[in-house]
Amino acid sequence: MRLANCHNIDDFRRLAQRRLPWPVFDYIDGAADDELTKGRNTAAYADADLVPDVLAGVATIDPSCTIMGRRSALPLLLSPTALQRVFHWQGERAVARAAEKFGLWCGISSLATVSIEEIGALISSPKLFQLYVHKDAGLNRSMIERCQAAKFDAIALTVDTIVSGKRERCARSGFTSPPRFTPASALSYAVKPRWALDYVLREKFRLPNLDTHVDAGTGEAVSIAGYFNTMLDPSMNWQTAEAIRSQWGGTFCLKGVMSAADARRAVDIGADAIMVSNHGGRQLDGSRAPFDQLREIVDAVGGEIEIICDGGVRRGTHVLKALCAGATAASGGRLYLYALAAAGQAGVERALAILQDEIERGMKLMGVTRPEQLTAERLRWR
Repeated sequence: MRLANCHNIDDFRRLAQRRLPWPVFDYIDGAADDELTKGRNTAAYADADLVPDVLAGVATIDPSCTIMGRRSALPLLLSPTALQRVFHWQGERAVARAAEKFGLWCGISSLATVSIEEIGALISSPKLFQLYVHKDAGLNRSMIERCQAAKFDAIALTVDTIVSGKRERCARSGFTSPPRFTPASALSYAVKPRWALDYVLREKFRLPNLDTHVDAGTGEAVSIAGYFNTMLDPSMNWQTAEAIRSQWGGTFCLKGVMSAADARRAVDIGADAIMVSNHGGRQLDGSRAPFDQLREIVDAVGGEIEIICDGGVRRGTHVLKALCAGATAASGGRLYLYALAAAGQAGVERALAILQDEIERGMKLMGVTRPEQLTAERLRWR
């Protein structure tokens, strides 16, 4: 299978599976426990039907919108994801450049493999930093100050990682950051020589947003579950969120909100946006899908705060359905991670071109010329 044969996100997933060692692929593809929530994140979109209008005059359409104060060419964000240079040597650089080419927001993680400063200097398109609250207050303060200096457009405080979810695929493979060669996984790495050579011969793996404060930033192998359970602050609460919003002083988003009550609290503390998200099904298995929960949250706070539906997006029509249900925009991580793993920047660009085409075609077939015309009247629930 070649890149030219990838015509949807599932095609990129299959190509990524062929090119990655299985522990690395399973880190991208896996989720918590029985992975029920991960599956539901995408399946939820099948429970709603679009209702198109015809004879609407759609020769010219404009799919752009404003998200957190910046214009986006599509109602779509590339969610922050960790460890991207493990999946392809170009890592966050490839994703950022592709996002800029398509005029989209992109996010980088606290656990990014390229620094805040480099991404800040690399692109002028909208940039989001995803902040994990660590027990080390100095590290939290350092990352916020570095984002201010690098002129990031927003910070998204991730609020659903008090402890790590039970990611059984990673437990079986022994996956660590950086990858550690074990007897169980050695053959998988050996039979993927292209990946192995890139990993061994290109720049040394590191987590540059952490390495001034914690050993996990210097290349020491650690499991993601171990990192979350030892380094992140389980005492984080609403006062913590308010303090971070105040220290940051810019556009502020809470990532991982799933209840209407928490959405209301986000409004009350002055957040600009929430990402309705269950961390891609990687934390609490059995939790609702963001799209399932969207209407309840829109009913509670719609019009008072921007609402981004995060997770499970595989098609342009999923984005359209999220907008019809009241979201400002949709976002996802695996939708571009599979493509990054499959072919680096070229893969991400092809994936985004496919999603752009699906969104634009879907708008025309729906009889709308702008995203704001995608309203609840155009959606029916089964």
